[in-house]
Amino acid sequence: MNYAIVDIETTGGHASANGITEIAVYIHNGERVIKHFETLINPQQLIPKFITSLTGIDNAMVADAPTFDEIADVLFELLNENIFIAHNVNFDYSFVKHQLKQCGYDLTAKKLCTVRLGRKIFPGLPSYSLGNLCRSLKINIENRHRAGGDAKATVKLFEYMLSNGAQTHIDLMLKRTSAEQWLPMNLDKEVIDKLPSRPGVYYFHNSKDKIIYVGKAINIKKRVSSHFTHNDPDQKRQHFIRNIHKVSYKQCATELEAIVLESTEIKKLWPRYNKSQKQPLVKYALYSFEDSRGYIRLAIDKKKKNFPHLYNFNLLNEGLVLVKKMVDEFELNARLCFIDKTPFTQKEADALEPPGVYNLKIKKALEALTENLPTFVLVDEGIKEEEKLCLLIERGSFWGMGYLPKSFPVINCSELKNLLNPYADNDYIRNNIYSFAEANPHKRIQLTG
Repeated sequence: MNYAIVDIETTGGHASANGITEIAVYIHNGERVIKHFETLINPQQLIPKFITSLTGIDNAMVADAPTFDEIADVLFELLNENIFIAHNVNFDYSFVKHQLKQCGYDLTAKKLCTVRLGRKIFPGLPSYSLGNLCRSLKINIENRHRAGGDAKATVKLFEYMLSNGAQTHIDLMLKRTSAEQWLPMNLDKEVIDKLPSRPGVYYFHNSKDKIIYVGKAINIKKRVSSHFTHNDPDQKRQHFIRNIHKVSYKQCATELEAIVLESTEIKKLWPRYNKSQKQPLVKYALYSFEDSRGYIRLAIDKKKKNFPHLYNFNLLNEGLVLVKKMVDEFELNARLCFIDKTPFTQKEADALEPPGVYNLKIKKALEALTENLPTFVLVDEGIKEEEKLCLLIERGSFWGMGYLPKSFPVINCSELKNLLNPYADNDYIRNNIYSFAEANPHKRIQLTG
């Protein structure tokens, strides 16, 4: 099998909405170039000025050039039976594959990235961009940022790599089981190889080590790898892949723990590429207090730290609906619960039932609320054999989780709270915990206060 060394110039950075303006292909048999194809291409869209300033290719130059569909058959014949090589191969491959697909051709060539290959053969260089790598290796580039010039430089680079022991690396990188063909340019295969096949949360970092994505997995290694196996031409997808420079992780005992940790981390870190779970944290709570006349009042207000509350709400309307239901069911006074905010007239205030009588109804309503807001702990296996994972629900809300010795008795809620780590409660976490508890009743332990 021969190598097809490719370089392209384009109208933009992603294949789904941009076109190719120039392509150069050198067919190499491992010893020398045996065929060369090069042409400007009419992208059938305007070339942005900043692209022209970089490449020198303007709209007039491509006006009479062939469109991609006119050369698609020639390109497919050149590429499909050969190993597709480029500097940052996933970029060039995504464009060429997408354009060929639009013309009815399905390109399934093996890929080889000279950036990744360069890191293996010449480790420790300050940069592996085509210009800097060739400069470090004293390889001359003529006609920079044109397909022909960059492709010819990649040919020289590839031949220099072959003369410096590249074949062993190439054979390993082209194996079907190797991740080298689909991993992002800036991510080393060794990083993926070292990931555990266990539940947990993983983090993608950019070049400045900032976390840009958080995900959870039953199998961290498998899930992380799945992000890179599809060469989607979409702009956001391509931008996301190019920005991944590092992967880190936190191992968890179970998928449920990973779900809780992922949600917590997303809300804490607010990663750029996470779309879901970015709604605000719980903002409202149900409070009770006794007014100057001795009536116990119910009120929904913004949640206050370190201030006792009866229940959490993500939305104000959620709290109002609950209080309205309590008013109807236990014949409470809507004004004393701030459902009706019309001020009392003196006559209406005098007609209220005595505080002692009214407060009994309030207490019954709150007792019913408490009964419907259970306190329990879910107990599951820990990461280590001698420990167990505990997730605490207190009065219907998620309180926190942590690891305890396997022999530690789980009975008292107050004692547990001194041993577990508190977490912010939200609908997503709470719903997952309740679903797990329903599916695994043997792992649920009801608690006392």
